[in-house]
Amino acid sequence: MGNFNFAGRQSSGICRRDFMKMAMATGVIAAAGPRIFAAEGSSEVPRRELGRTGEKVSCVGLGGSHIGKVEDEQESIRIMRTAIDRGLNFMDNSWDYNDGDGVSETRMGKALRDGYRDKVFLMTKVDGRTKKAAKQQLDESLRRLQTDHVDLWQLHEVIRLEDPDQAFAEGGAIEALQEAKQAGKERVILVNLSGHGHFDMAAYDAYHSGELEDLEFSEAEMEAALARLPEAPALA
Repeated sequence: MGNFNFAGRQSSGICRRDFMKMAMATGVIAAAGPRIFAAEGSSEVPRRELGRTGEKVSCVGLGGSHIGKVEDEQESIRIMRTAIDRGLNFMDNSWDYNDGDGVSETRMGKALRDGYRDKVFLMTKVDGRTKKAAKQQLDESLRRLQTDHVDLWQLHEVIRLEDPDQAFAEGGAIEALQEAKQAGKERVILVNLSGHGHFDMAAYDAYHSGELEDLEFSEAEMEAALARLPEAPALA
C-alpha cells in the first residue's frame, strides 16, 4: 500500500529521528524484527499490533475495492472466505468504493455470513466531512456489511488542505466517529490519509490528546509535515 502507520505513545519531547523510527517500525513494508512479524499459532499469515489499540491484525489485508471488481460475485465471496481460512483477518473496505454503488461492502457482508464475521477485524471508511454525512454513510455501510459494528472506521481521502479543518470542526465528521464509538458501532478511530494526502498537525495533535487511536500516512507526507513544524531546525 505504500503507507506507514504512526503507532505507539510519544512524549512531547519526541525527536525527529525517534518519530521516523517508530513510524517505520509499524509499517507493513518496514524492516521489522521476527517478534513483530512472526506468525502466531496455526495462522499462515503473520500478525502485528495495530497502533496502540491492542488488536492483532494480519500484516496483509484484503482490499474491498478489488473485491467489487471481480466479475462473478460468488467468486469474490470464495476469495474472501479462502483468505480468512488461511489466516488473513484484516478486511478493508469503504463506503464509496466502486463509484459509491456499495457493491464491495455488499459482497463482503455476504462473505462474512456463517460465522466469518467473528473471525475478522473489519474496517471501512467514510468520505463525508460533516457529522450528518458521516453518520449516514456509516449506517449504510453497516447495512451493506450485515453487521451492527465495524472494528475500525476510517476518515477516508484527506487529500485537500481544508479537509482536516472540516473534519475536526464543530459538527464535523470526527464528532460522528466519536459518537459511533460510544454507541458501540465501532471500536477504534483512525484517520486515513490514503497515501496521497496532506498530513495535518491537527490530526497529529488529536492522536496525542487521545481522540484518535492511530494515524496512517505516507513517509513523504510525514517528512513534509515535520519540515513545517516551528521546531523543525532543532529536531533535524
